[in-house]
Amino acid sequence: MILTATAPVSISTATPMDRKAANRLVDLMSRVMQQTDDLVIVLEYLGKDGSVTRRVVSPIRFVGTDRFLGLCLSREEPRQFVLSQCRNVRVDLAARYTMPVELQLLSE
Repeated sequence: MILTATAPVSISTATPMDRKAANRLVDLMSRVMQQTDDLVIVLEYLGKDGSVTRRVVSPIRFVGTDRFLGLCLSREEPRQFVLSQCRNVRVDLAARYTMPVELQLLSE
């Protein structure tokens, strides 16, 4: 299946992420990883310090079963993201973003 940002695909999750939501997220990420020139993931991420930020990420590959490696367009470098810390994930067109993308702090 080819994804497009014109037909929005998103996953809204509550804390903690249940198994069904985690499986949907892995499926979504796998599809976007096959179209990295065209698509990015926009997500809210719960950091180790408890802060929540909105990130734009180009996913690269999975690292084990609980995280993925992605190019964070805000930090301008590859970062590892824990899947269970991702919230309100959606697909968007990569062409809409140019690095650096402003890192939005949603809560501290």
